[in-house]
Amino acid sequence: MVGLAAAGAIGASWPRSSDPAATAGASATAGASAASGATTGTGQAATAGAYTFVSRSDLRPPILSVDVLGSPPGLPGYIFLGNKGYKGPAIGQAGLLIARRDGDITWFSPVTRTVIDFNVQTYKGKQVLTWWHGETGPVYAKGNCYIADSSYTVIATVKAGNGLMADMHEFNLTPQGTALVDCYQQRNNVDLSAVGGKVNGAAFSGVVQEIDIATGEVVFEWISLDHVPVTESQATLSGTGTAARPYDYFHINSIGLAPDGDLLVSSRNTCTVYKVGRRDGLVKWRLGGKKSDFTLGPGVMFHWQHHVRAHGTDLLTLFDNGSSPAEEPQSRGLLLQLDTDKMHATLVRAYTNPARLLADNQGSMQLLPGNRAFVGWGSEPYFSEFDSNGSLVLNGQFPMGDQSYRAFTYDWVGQPKDRPAVAVLSNEARGAAVYVSWNGATEVAAWQVLAGKRESSLSVVATQPRSGFETVIAADGTGPYFAVTAHDTTGKLIGQSATVKKDGLTAA
Repeated sequence: MVGLAAAGAIGASWPRSSDPAATAGASATAGASAASGATTGTGQAATAGAYTFVSRSDLRPPILSVDVLGSPPGLPGYIFLGNKGYKGPAIGQAGLLIARRDGDITWFSPVTRTVIDFNVQTYKGKQVLTWWHGETGPVYAKGNCYIADSSYTVIATVKAGNGLMADMHEFNLTPQGTALVDCYQQRNNVDLSAVGGKVNGAAFSGVVQEIDIATGEVVFEWISLDHVPVTESQATLSGTGTAARPYDYFHINSIGLAPDGDLLVSSRNTCTVYKVGRRDGLVKWRLGGKKSDFTLGPGVMFHWQHHVRAHGTDLLTLFDNGSSPAEEPQSRGLLLQLDTDKMHATLVRAYTNPARLLADNQGSMQLLPGNRAFVGWGSEPYFSEFDSNGSLVLNGQFPMGDQSYRAFTYDWVGQPKDRPAVAVLSNEARGAAVYVSWNGATEVAAWQVLAGKRESSLSVVATQPRSGFETVIAADGTGPYFAVTAHDTTGKLIGQSATVKKDGLTAA
């Protein structure tokens, strides 16, 4: 069982395999201090790189610094990140994070252990949230994968089969109701003599599994050592190759669908993209690396790449790390055109950050309509959006010390099952300072405050537009009972908090 600590009334570790309706809004225990006491505007307060909230003191998401340099029409509204610490604990809390384009937090779910590859995908014709969660190690990780609906309720848990556990590098849903996941398998008695090792050495094999989401059955499995020799690796043994420290010759880090339904498998340590037959497992062609079947046009060559995806019949995107060891001056998001008749690859566009970021590991390249792009810089704590000319239109940053394996942008409608959260403090200038938030609700445009002397008799005393994850409203009513209602852009009531009694504390 994966250990996310639960919030509020759930009161047990989450998610529970026996309870598919457990919500992803579960949160880790935290004793965050109250927010600063402005009586209007946002109640969000910053403490050492993380927000704190009065209405949700259990949440401490990292503060995102976002510069919006341009806003072409049709841009997606939300950014999706899996916050984790880099070489230490995360700033604030590690967890799943959805933010608006200006960095304003929309939904945050803290976790124990690590979350990777937080994404929006399609399952059964609907948008869903997907992620991996588990324990990481020096080479690979062990965990499970999760699918949640628009209410943030987990509707499916995907586990690897055949005695393996899902690694963190890939969780990709297919139109056939299956999931592509990667695993690692140790093999002993591998002949490593051609790369300077022992005849009976040990190596990690990259494993692709296609899992039927409904049944959990492994419907396809591909093992790299059965198809790709260790001599294709560009990683040195560096004291590995033993049973205690197997040689990580392949290091699988993404699995995507080719235009014809075969698979595109990315191997970091061979610097190669492999087209793999989805039925027979045969390698159909190699792009890059020592044995490329394609000639590479100017600017195409890549090193230690991540996140390979096909688009249409002839376009391919990937994140070119170019680092660890450094082979290039900066990392790039690449858009390539593949001519599979002439077996030639052409660079269409390279998306680079003006700061010349060089990511040692991780990273993503998301192609948006019109050849716009959204790039996550992996081990560098940044995410960027580019227009079709490669010009930067948005640049975001985590607090130093945090990072996200991949970063994505999408439109999203979140409709949480829980109620808005509210806390009411006394206000010396007026009757009350009302702090309200609704974690994950995307449709809130305005809040109304209701107050009265009795719980059964409340009337409207204040109205205010939403102004951040937590909005603070100065209300004339003395209560002592208060509730808050949420309204969309048309004024429609979409949610109501519990009725609470005003706290004796006074807002600063």
